[in-house]
Amino acid sequence: MADVRQATDRILEMVDEGLLDRDTVIMACLKYMSEDDVADMAQMNEFFYDDEESDDDNDSEEGEDDNS
Repeated sequence: MADVRQATDRILEMVDEGLLDRDTVIMACLKYMSEDDVADMAQMNEFFYDDEESDDDNDSEEGEDDNS
């Protein structure tokens, strides 16, 4: 079976070999991805764990305001 992550593997190898700067690759990925893609990736990796708790609090507060 063909390696379906050829470009990913190549970039990761280049970072490991020092041919590409890790921060440059991160910035390129974030700038290339849509805001929805970045938000989804962050949520899937629990980067915004504290924000999820805040969002849950805000959602319940908003729900209370709607019942007035």
